[in-house]
This record gives sequence, C-alpha cells and structure tokens, in this order.
Amino acid sequence: MKSEYLEAGRIVGTHGVHGELRLEPWCDSPQFLQKFQTLYWEKDKAPVRVLSSRVHKNLLLVTLEGVTALEQADTLRGRVLCFRREDAPLPEGTFFRQDLIGLSVRDSQTDKVLGTLTEVYETGANDVYEISDSNGKKFLCPAIPQVVKKISLDDGTIEIAPMEGMLDAD
Repeated sequence: MKSEYLEAGRIVGTHGVHGELRLEPWCDSPQFLQKFQTLYWEKDKAPVRVLSSRVHKNLLLVTLEGVTALEQADTLRGRVLCFRREDAPLPEGTFFRQDLIGLSVRDSQTDKVLGTLTEVYETGANDVYEISDSNGKKFLCPAIPQVVKKISLDDGTIEIAPMEGMLDAD
C-alpha cells in the first residue's frame, strides 16, 4: 500500500542566525522540494508551513513557521520532514523511489522471480536498480525502456528483460 506521506529529507544543520535550516533532500532534487508550502514532521505528521526556501549547493535552505532563532533551529537537527503524496503528482510512467524499493523483480520472458529491488542509484544518464536475490547476491539493472518492461505498484512487481551477462556471477 502506498504511504500517504513520503520522506522529503533530513535537517542536517542551520544556516545563519535567524532560524534558517539546511535540509538534505532524499528525493529528486532540492528544486523539487522548493514547490512545497507545507511539509510534515515524520513522527506525528504534524504540518509545518514553509515560509521560504532556496537552493544552496545540493541542499535546500528553508525557513519554517515558528522557527526564528538559531537555538530553535539547532534543536531540529536530525529531524525528518515529509510531503504528502497528493501534493506531488507525477507524470505518467514515473515513480517515487520509496514506492519502488521492495518490489519483486521478475524476468519478463520466463516470469522467474529474480529478486527484490533494494536500491535506486542516480547515474546521470539513467537510474540504475540494485536487485538482491534470496541468497543475498546483488546485481545492477539499468532503468531503461529496453530492460525495464513494466512497473506495477498495484501488483508489487517490476518486469525486466535482462541484458546479456547482467545476471552472471562475478
């Protein structure tokens, strides 16, 4: 079942003396998170209003309602912020990483279960899926249309057409 809330990132520190926070994005990019006017604390899903945000290197600097001093901001270090799934519609054929992790991966030709998707890596050209089999062996799968044939969140599966040598032992 898809979670209503998805992790946006973790507060890794403060910036300046007026309560601005440094948020490490756990999603697509800091620019993606800039569009949210409300985020939610991971533990209790309590909403917090975003007063301002700006990209700084690979982080998002955010000012949250009620946080106006360095001392207040410093107590939030390590906390995780989330966003609501319904606040971030995705184009057809794209998925949140958190939804992909844990899906069963099958060979599209033989229907054999190859393992479980355990990680998604960004490489620049395309994402790469790490798939772990029941023995703990891992292999990498390029997330390209020639290989990834179907992703079904409802069925909990990914169908792939493995490239030659992709499943071979090291």
